[in-house]
This record gives sequence, C-alpha cells and structure tokens, in this order.
Amino acid sequence: MLTSQRKQHILDVLRRDGQVIAKQISQDLGLSEDTIRRDLRELAQEGLLQRVHGGALPASPAVVDFAGREEIHVEAKAAIGRTAAGMIAHGQVVFVDGGTTAVQIARHLPPTLQATIVTHSARVAVELVDHRAVEVILIGGRLFKHSIVSVGASAIEAISRIRADIYFMGVTGIHPEGGLSTGDFEEANVKYALSQHAAETFVLASREKLGAASQFVVAGLNEVSGLIVDPTVTDEELAPYQAFGLSIIRAE
Repeated sequence: MLTSQRKQHILDVLRRDGQVIAKQISQDLGLSEDTIRRDLRELAQEGLLQRVHGGALPASPAVVDFAGREEIHVEAKAAIGRTAAGMIAHGQVVFVDGGTTAVQIARHLPPTLQATIVTHSARVAVELVDHRAVEVILIGGRLFKHSIVSVGASAIEAISRIRADIYFMGVTGIHPEGGLSTGDFEEANVKYALSQHAAETFVLASREKLGAASQFVVAGLNEVSGLIVDPTVTDEELAPYQAFGLSIIRAE
C-alpha cells in the first residue's frame, strides 16, 4: 500500500470514528506500528490530526490567529455569546475568557445589567468600555498575542484572589476522551485557574471544536458544569457529552 493510501485510510477512520488507534490500524493494514506512527507524525505536522498516546484525535481548526477565528461560524458564535450573556444575573461576578466567542458575550450583555466582568482578554475589556453598569476587572500578565490574552504567573496569582459565580470558558478542542484543550501551555494553565475559582464553568462550544483536540489539556469534561452549543449541532453529535452528565444548553 502506498504512503498516500495509508494516510487517506487513517484520515477516513478518524473522520468515521473520531479517533485513530495506531495498533488497530497496523493490524487492519498488516503493517508495523512504527510505520503507522510515522504516518501519524507526518499528518500531525500537516495539521490534519492531533497525536495522542496510542493514536490520534481530530485536530481543531480553531487554532488560527484571532482575526482568522473571527471568520469561522460567525452566526453560531453570536448565538452562543447571546445565550451566555443572558445567563448572567445582576450583581454576579463573572469570568469571561478570551477568544472570538467570548467577545460576543460582551457585545450581547443587556445595557441595564449590573455585574462585574473579570477577564484576561483585552479585546473583551475594550468591548465593555461603554457599558455604564458593568464593572470591568482586567487581569494582567504577559500578552499572548495569538489570542490577545494575558497569561503567566501574575495572571494566575490575580485570579486566585477572586471567587466568581460563573466562568465562560473558551477552548479549541472538546473531545469525549481528550477533554478540553487549547493550543498554548500557559493559556491552558490560566483557563484551569479560572475554572478552579468559579462556582460554575460553562464551555463555549461552537461546532468546529466538538470532537477535536489540541496539544494542551485544560480539564476533563467531568470538571465543568456544561456546554453552550451551536444551535445546529445534532442530538447524535451531543450524545457522547451527555454521557458525562453535563448541562447542555442550545444557543438561540
């Protein structure tokens, strides 16, 4: 079998099953695991999958820069942001993550809402400059330019001094086995710190992130309260996540 045929078979299995197990592929094709692992490495370098121990998961398309992500599923992200904004009650302290969907939360906050928004995203903070009734706390630290957010030890230290009612988490990958993940190590640590200092954590789940994985794990699905999902996602696609007992909120 040609290399191109092997790789296409791997991608077909990944698309069908949502994961690839190297040992199983090697048995199916009658080839060594070393050969399959080499194919997986090359496919990962091309950005076509995310390698994990023993195989691979679908790679998240949500790893391009901020401007590029703003062009992906614009209407769905607006719906998710609007739904999340509607979950915030007067007087609450709320963590809002960085990312393009998080910006939509800021844009859809009711003009009469009185709350405190804590964010490490300069973009989210700027969106709220003209909101008269919302107090904004901007977490500082090293600027991670890819996502336009603050990261590092100083950001985590500031987060540790706050107890939020709810955290709206943005990630690049949401996978039943791979958990919640993102493409930067320090950003993953900040997200985890935010989740540990909030009473509830809801993940902003636009469609392209479901079933995908990135390099750095933020938390397991059993560590969050629920998902706010793209309204076009089917019940079949959500079934693996409902098995974790998560609250699934469909955006409107």
